Amino acid sequence: MAIEISSEIRVHIRWLVHRDMPEVLDIEQESFEFPWSEDDYNRCLKSRNCIGMVAEFDGQVVGYMIYELAKNKIQLLNMATAARFRRCGVATQMVAKLIGKLSLQRRSRITFEIRETNLPAQLFFRTVGFRATQILKNYYEQMQEDAYLMQYRCTPDANAGVYYEAQNRIIQYLS
Repeated sequence: MAIEISSEIRVHIRWLVHRDMPEVLDIEQESFEFPWSEDDYNRCLKSRNCIGMVAEFDGQVVGYMIYELAKNKIQLLNMATAARFRRCGVATQMVAKLIGKLSLQRRSRITFEIRETNLPAQLFFRTVGFRATQILKNYYEQMQEDAYLMQYRCTPDANAGVYYEAQNRIIQYLS
């Protein structure tokens, strides 16, 4: 069933639960050349500091993100949006949710690795305030491809305490 989607939709972001796995796996399959298996997800999510969240629109999972809480950072492990919901603001809202978990006192940055050839994702993350900080040679063994280590940092603002540059951009985007 095809859905007509406007250029921007509002999603509800909530914890990933077991019944979401079929939809998450479908999105994973359509998004990646080397997708995670259900066992990969289960193994990751059983880990103490690993968290899964989904973006839901009209009762349907349209995106997800898996991240790990470390002492001073959040490590984004996996993230994707269903193909027919891309460029509708879903990933932007998920990133805003993740950025909202940052603070100068505890976890002050988000990091993740991204394929050198994944230009659309690189450009998206750049628009929401992430920067490539390092090249990881031959990071993806299956395809002998380099990766960029991407990072978003929480920074202090002289006038207002703490602000998130990407959150401001995201708010402008959604307004």
